[in-house]
Amino acid sequence: MNWYKMLWQNIGGRPWTYIGRDIYHETEWLMQVVWFGLGVVVGFFFGWKAALIFWAIYTFGYINGHFFWGTSWIKGQKGNG
Repeated sequence: MNWYKMLWQNIGGRPWTYIGRDIYHETEWLMQVVWFGLGVVVGFFFGWKAALIFWAIYTFGYINGHFFWGTSWIKGQKGNG
């Protein structure tokens, strides 16, 4: 048996990526606040130019994640196990 499948079947009952995706979709506003805060921390320690680069990379990834890599979210989706 796959060790990861054995682990998630015993802890959480379904793949942790599905659990993480549920948390992200249910609290997306919180995730955006966290990423914005990380940009502020980067700006504080490395300068605002670094913060703008950080936010640009994040924004590019966020947009691509929605357009190209996204699949339909199914709340409470079960794993194959």
